[in-house]
Amino acid sequence: MRLITIQQQDCLILYDADSLCDAAGSHQIQPALFTASYWQRRGRITGEAPGRGNSLFVKPDPDCYQEWVIRHYLRGGLIARLSRNQYLWMGRERTRAFAEMRLNAHLFERGLPVPRPIAAWVSRHGLTYEAALITQRIPGARALADCLNDQQISKDALKALLIAVGRMIRRFHDHCLDHVDLNARNILIDSQHKPWLIDLDRCRLRRPGEWKKANLNRIESSIHKFDPSVSVTPLLQGYRTTA
Repeated sequence: MRLITIQQQDCLILYDADSLCDAAGSHQIQPALFTASYWQRRGRITGEAPGRGNSLFVKPDPDCYQEWVIRHYLRGGLIARLSRNQYLWMGRERTRAFAEMRLNAHLFERGLPVPRPIAAWVSRHGLTYEAALITQRIPGARALADCLNDQQISKDALKALLIAVGRMIRRFHDHCLDHVDLNARNILIDSQHKPWLIDLDRCRLRRPGEWKKANLNRIESSIHKFDPSVSVTPLLQGYRTTA
């Protein structure tokens, strides 16, 4: 990957030159790429992700199967009443978009199952900023949370899936990734039943510690939130399996 940073007025963009070169149609690197209106005018919006309504699926090239996910950083909880999309400026490399883009690229280059990062955008407004991130969409993927409630998935198939998820989490832990929001919506399952990890916002690389157990506790609680009857024993079994 070739990460390049450019500045246009008050906007900063960190992008992977190889990804954008691969996208036919040669979209100019500009802040408009991160807006819904840019893609709407071209008829390239293909859908949106569930959640706070901050993620769009777009098709950069009509003749290519590849799609992108555009995710704007939005606050949740009580603090969202004060500011839904503004964050405190502490330097470009400490913005959520730049930090996630670089972490995502680091993991992607090591062969870990994360979406390929395309570009990060930051717009500064004095002491605050807003931001967005573009990643490559994983074809045919759906959230683990949706699989848990799928009556068409047999118990044996779900068990095998959870074992695979446990092994995936172990791989990330072995590479020292602390995923602070490890839940059943941030794990995607593709058409080949392979698990992927998404949404690395505020995640970081750390030395081994109790955070690994906290990650596992979090995913266990999340799975039981969506389906209390599901046993996480297969997941833990997969986690303890070394390659």
